[in-house]
Amino acid sequence: MAVMELTQEDREVALTALKRWSMRDDEKAIQRKFEFADFSEAWGFMSRVAMLAEKHDHHPEWFNVYNTVEITLTTHDAGGLSQRDVKLAKSIDALL
Repeated sequence: MAVMELTQEDREVALTALKRWSMRDDEKAIQRKFEFADFSEAWGFMSRVAMLAEKHDHHPEWFNVYNTVEITLTTHDAGGLSQRDVKLAKSIDALL
């Protein structure tokens, strides 16, 4: 079954539920920056997100420097933001 890109209305609804996530400028992805006490805490968070990503079979684009982790979620098969991204974002938020 094909994964569908969210409509403009669906994207707006999703962002109201994901308070700390923002829409990327092209509106094809959501992103969030996380800051931790140190590198070990950031790495531990990334490890937990990696396990979630495997469980969801949906993997983030991310960037890490010392205590900061930046995550971008998009669904390449859908050509933009999908419900898969929203679900994974909610699961990531639940880790905190």
